[in-house]
Amino acid sequence: MKEIKIYTTSWCPYCKSAKRFFDDKNWEYEEINIEEKGWDRSKLLEVGKATSVPQIVIDGEAIGGYDDLVRLYS
Repeated sequence: MKEIKIYTTSWCPYCKSAKRFFDDKNWEYEEINIEEKGWDRSKLLEVGKATSVPQIVIDGEAIGGYDDLVRLYS
């Protein structure tokens, strides 16, 4: 099984779409809400590819955001 982490905010529609993508495939994921963690967006560069949300990491590899996820798995 893949280890999936998704870095999100509560208001982001692309974050919701990414979570729905994983739910539809029945893939488990860990959601890290950067607002709850008190992170600013620059911290996302330490874990992902950009300062935008969502940032998705699969098996330790940063793949980017929702559009990158869809390109990779559709």
